[in-house]
Amino acid sequence: MKFNELGRTGIKVSEICLGTMTWGSQNSEIEAFEQMDYSVDQGVNFFDTAEMYPTTPPAHTTAGDTETMIGNWFAKTGKRTDIILATKVMGPNSWPSPIGDPISAKKVRESCEGSLQRMQTDYIDLYQLHWPNRGSYHFRQTWGYAPERQDKAKARADMEEIIGEIGKLVDEGKVRHFGLSNDTAWGLMNYLKLSEVKDLPRVASIQNEYSLMHRIFDTDLAEISHHEDVGLLSYTPLAAGLLTGKYADGTVPSGSRRSINNTLGGRVTGHEAAALDAYIDIAKRHGMTPTELSLAFCFTRPFMASVIIGATTMDQLRECIGAKDISLSDEVLGEIEEIYRKYPVPM
Repeated sequence: MKFNELGRTGIKVSEICLGTMTWGSQNSEIEAFEQMDYSVDQGVNFFDTAEMYPTTPPAHTTAGDTETMIGNWFAKTGKRTDIILATKVMGPNSWPSPIGDPISAKKVRESCEGSLQRMQTDYIDLYQLHWPNRGSYHFRQTWGYAPERQDKAKARADMEEIIGEIGKLVDEGKVRHFGLSNDTAWGLMNYLKLSEVKDLPRVASIQNEYSLMHRIFDTDLAEISHHEDVGLLSYTPLAAGLLTGKYADGTVPSGSRRSINNTLGGRVTGHEAAALDAYIDIAKRHGMTPTELSLAFCFTRPFMASVIIGATTMDQLRECIGAKDISLSDEVLGEIEEIYRKYPVPM
């Protein structure tokens, strides 16, 4: 297992992070325990979760169940200190108050305390904002994204209030490091500026979507990552399962994510089909599974701190973790770039 530094924290995280958003809906606690046991045996030292998990499907009645399972595993195994633990405070949502409230100092404090209790731990290694109050172009919202509608003064005031409370939690030892998720270049740079000017916790990482089918991180955010040492934690590196090939020819396996959400969060539109077929073809011609090709590509990216994988079966988990041993030749990388130029934004 390869390890990368998490920002400027000095912490080394495995290049594979165990994602957990299916635990409590598609996966039972017994299955979650099996996934954690196996992952740690394979060298994974990084888990990512969120107060709103599970999300397959999301529901306010199950929010927190995933964190509870992780806490129960820590209690059973005594391995809390072996794990770099990341979780998130939920952003504004239509769910009932307080869980769906916009992020504020009060929300950060209450959510952090709740996560600590559920996970049976005294500290969180990486505390992330799930998405910004001002809105996001992530989750297939690119086409309607209208930053000109954002209240400039409120956006800055929110950031200052939030990072100030994160600083207090760090001083209390409840949080060790700070991260963003589903944010933009402007958001990231403003948080970095605030941390410098006010001597507050520095952003260590940003958790955004990244895969062969979704490479919008490759430009401005990649530049910031390079100059400011803020690594990407990529979620959905298999495009919500599309890049495994299991949905080829319109197949929808029983119990799969697409059987719950037919469009996979708006990723299935018909525009993705040609690009998907081309990437799957590269994998087949070079003796790899589509999963191996997709994850191995993510590992090559210079800004990548860790790739978040998720699985509902142990076979899926084994294949995902096994991708760490795949090396892509210059020929394969060249073919990938040809497809990318032809289909730059297929979803």
